Amino acid sequence: MVLFFKYLLLTYRSGTGKRNLNEWNLRMRSRELVVRTLEFNNPQRVPRQLWTLPWAERQHGSMLRKIQRDFPDDIINAPSFLKLPASSSGDPYTIGEYTDEWGCTFKNIQDGLIGEVKAPLIKDEEWRDAERLILPEELLSVDAARVNEFCAGTDKFVLAGACPRPFEQLQFIRGTEQLFVDLLIQPEGMFEVIRKMHDFYCRLLTVWARTDVDALSIMDDWGAQNSLLIDPCIWSELFKPMYKEYIDIAHAHGKKIFMHSDGYTLPIIPHLVELGLDALNSQIFCIGLDELAQFKGSITFWGEIDRQRLLPSGTPEEIEQAVMHVKEALWQNGGCIAQCEFGPAGNPDNVYKVFETWNNLL
Repeated sequence: MVLFFKYLLLTYRSGTGKRNLNEWNLRMRSRELVVRTLEFNNPQRVPRQLWTLPWAERQHGSMLRKIQRDFPDDIINAPSFLKLPASSSGDPYTIGEYTDEWGCTFKNIQDGLIGEVKAPLIKDEEWRDAERLILPEELLSVDAARVNEFCAGTDKFVLAGACPRPFEQLQFIRGTEQLFVDLLIQPEGMFEVIRKMHDFYCRLLTVWARTDVDALSIMDDWGAQNSLLIDPCIWSELFKPMYKEYIDIAHAHGKKIFMHSDGYTLPIIPHLVELGLDALNSQIFCIGLDELAQFKGSITFWGEIDRQRLLPSGTPEEIEQAVMHVKEALWQNGGCIAQCEFGPAGNPDNVYKVFETWNNLL
């Protein structure tokens, strides 16, 4: 060990040795980097995570591999490792039909993306046909030993291999437009389904919280382009208590918890901060960085960079300025994760520039 550190000291004095030492340190400390970022504790650099859809591999495979090689992820997801087979069928990212574990069937007309549910399970206005919904209990059969082995075999920060999404799952079950109506009318049968679904999600998160993953994750797309999709009062009444239980489960087991939500979600962010959410993935350019600066130091912004205009058609200078603006507005000894999504219409050179710029900032 002494000889090893003498070698590091000697090589550090040369340019390549210094670079290799830095790369060794950064590669070996992904988990600590993420934790320090979440706790606003001066990480050595901004942690990274690239989100991709199969579209990116099929359209820009060589460039995708270059990005992944030059800027490897610090955050990864654990495989599900189920003891019982999941009841889903089909491929969600190919043209055709895919049925998820809840029995909801998606129709897809574009290769590399996921489709939409066209025939909801629950059709009755009073939700009297809710018995058609079968909870996917097999998702609870997580092989904890295999999950723990996976976590022990990596220095990455590991997210659970499950992601509850109550609002979206209700849309898949009932249909988006009809669910919006029901959230206003509030038929009694809807609340029974919500209760059963929420109880299942709590059990699912608890199973994962008892493994060695570093964090749990949840998601729901709550925003349109300029507003929340539902009345914020209804959100606070029906969904905030659910999120509180999910966050409490994570923290009771010593885990962090991450959440994704697209669109304009500013009205709910103060609530998520209040509940103790550790990291939020949101469309920060849709919301506005100046609006979000008030939350600097109170929650970690898990990405992203504008994928409506900048990633598809921005100039290299605009990408660089955008990343610098994010750091200026939201970084406080931590609190930012270099995340962006390489999806449809994304310019691979711009995706590369995002991570290159972040890599040079600290």
